[in-house]
Amino acid sequence: MPATRALPTEEAVELIQLTRILAAKELAPRVAEAEADEAFPRDVFRTLGRSGLLGLPFAEEHGGADQPYEVYLQVLEEIAAVWSSVAVGVSVHALSCFPLSRFGTPEQQAEWLPDMLGGELLGAYCLSEPHAGSDPAAMRTRAVRDGDHYVLNGAKAWTTHGGHADFYTVMARTSEDRTRGVSCFLVPAGTPGLSADPPERKMGLTGSATATMRLDGVRVPVERRIGQEGEGLKIALASLDCGRLGISAVATGLAQGALDHAVRYARERETFGKPIIEHQGLAFVLADMGAAVESSRAIALAAARLKDQGLPFTREAAIAKLVSTDNAMKVTTDAVQVLGGYGYTRDFPVERYMREAKVMQIFEGTNQIQRMIISRALDRSEGGLLTVLGKE
Repeated sequence: MPATRALPTEEAVELIQLTRILAAKELAPRVAEAEADEAFPRDVFRTLGRSGLLGLPFAEEHGGADQPYEVYLQVLEEIAAVWSSVAVGVSVHALSCFPLSRFGTPEQQAEWLPDMLGGELLGAYCLSEPHAGSDPAAMRTRAVRDGDHYVLNGAKAWTTHGGHADFYTVMARTSEDRTRGVSCFLVPAGTPGLSADPPERKMGLTGSATATMRLDGVRVPVERRIGQEGEGLKIALASLDCGRLGISAVATGLAQGALDHAVRYARERETFGKPIIEHQGLAFVLADMGAAVESSRAIALAAARLKDQGLPFTREAAIAKLVSTDNAMKVTTDAVQVLGGYGYTRDFPVERYMREAKVMQIFEGTNQIQRMIISRALDRSEGGLLTVLGKE
């Protein structure tokens, strides 16, 4: 039961169709075994990249597809409805490419972005630290200038694709200034001194590798600094606004997948002589699940349209992340309930959906942090902008 979508162009319709075909042929047959074996599907990202799906929201001149975020998020949803670990990986890859695409020099962009967006190089984003997750300005990883290099020392926690990525977008402290003392670096895998701890043993998203990255005297050429020295925190926060929209779409896609499975089961399972979907008590549960999914989708796309028009969207991205991930937790929990005892077994995927949903309330800023962002934005607001076709 695929989602009904109102897409802005015929090209966007074709992208959704392509994504559904790839999801059905390349992802669906592998997801259960890969998640059970905790196997990272590196080849899937090459397939998606060569199909043009890793570079959707980036400029064509850099190897992207120049698609609006409104379209990119819906593609991400379609992937997440089938395999959330891969969808999270696509979102994180876009997050790791964003600093270079937005703040890099033309020379840096021309040299590195085509392979990054084409899927030949897979990215990771290194911001959080063991003691500095919700408060990135408290980071301790340091980058000390040494001639035409920086020397990086420290540890970055919860790195998606840690140990598997081909490049790492790393935030590191270059001065003691809390907010203007962080800089951004593009560090290739294989750089001496860069290593990954054993992957975390997680509740869900087990097909997505997550590890702490260690930086022990890692030498990075000055030309691999992205933006000016001291701009790293600004770059990180701008990246997270986009990343939160990505996770909102992943959560919505996951919830859609759980809803689809629950509806199919409810149509086939009979009690008291009729399908259980015809019993009002359960039908209303499914109705609430459907309403939650549609609400999440609408909120995320509304925020994406603001971004596409070049308008501020920090508050709206936080709202989308908060609502969609809370909804995903509720929808996946209800999907287990719809299947009853079967839902609690690993013979059916809904128990995995429920485990996968939980972390979405935590990463890209916990939902408590989203509430702080929203409340502070409300405190500062003095009236909204009125736009018509993107013009004030």
